[in-house]
Amino acid sequence: MRRAHALALAGLLALSGCSLITLDFQPKIRPLREETVEGKGSSKILLLDLSGFLSEDLPSFSLGAPPPRVPLLARVREELQKAEKDDRVRALIVRINSPGGTITASDVVYHELLAFKERRKVPVIAVIMDVGASGGYYAALAADTIVANPTTVTGSIGVVMVTLNAQGLLEKIGVAPLTIKSGPMKDAGSPFRALTEPERAVFQSIIDEMYGRFVGLIVKARKLPEDRVRAAADGRVYTAEQALRLGLVDRIGYLEDAVALAKERVGLSEARVVMYHRPKEYRANIYSATPVPSPAESTLAQLAAAFGGGGPRFLYLWWP
Repeated sequence: MRRAHALALAGLLALSGCSLITLDFQPKIRPLREETVEGKGSSKILLLDLSGFLSEDLPSFSLGAPPPRVPLLARVREELQKAEKDDRVRALIVRINSPGGTITASDVVYHELLAFKERRKVPVIAVIMDVGASGGYYAALAADTIVANPTTVTGSIGVVMVTLNAQGLLEKIGVAPLTIKSGPMKDAGSPFRALTEPERAVFQSIIDEMYGRFVGLIVKARKLPEDRVRAAADGRVYTAEQALRLGLVDRIGYLEDAVALAKERVGLSEARVVMYHRPKEYRANIYSATPVPSPAESTLAQLAAAFGGGGPRFLYLWWP
């Protein structure tokens, strides 16, 4: 009935010569704004937030609230580009609270942070909050100094790939998938059958290569012997104290300690800590966070990354 009324109204408007107005209820993406969250003076320290599951894409679902409207990689690059044009930005603090994510998203964030540091020649300090594991720790390797909170969990150095084998379930319900392929490896990782040993070897070789890249970055960034890194990089997580003893972090402290360190590195007695945000986003102090999916949505994002379409995915992710 309502549809008929709407069509009738549209017809009357057309006959009367009136034009239809298209209403777009989707909020527009506004340009970033700068907000001072602490301190004073003309010099600035940018605080960049890196939270949640690291992915190239936006979540395609939401539990009660809309997901962030700008993908993580796009937001990180946008904030760094804005800071790069501002000569008053004298240091960068990256606040990390992430279990990691896809290997590509983790690597791109690392690359963007490293490129910014090299172009701007400013100190970069990573502060790990609750969790900075796997891909979250990978991103922190771009920093000159890594600060871990006293209660931080970090580490989980390694790669994981998860796939399903639903063959037994399908047989129980009488479903027999048929795959026509050009070669024996074309459907490797298919959830419709078990992995063969040659397929497992192929995936393991990819994981080993990506693991080697992770280890190599730690060796280079942390200036540690490779055998020592590999001994620590068995996938386990570490407390802040354990990570400090292993050389994975430089010191234990809080965000305000990182701010003081940034000022010291550039010889400033005072500076404003600034964050970039969209209009109407809350930014009151150094603990104000960029909107990210809820824990439930993050879990769903991890499941989607591991089991979503496009086949198995390789993850730098702490996923207990």
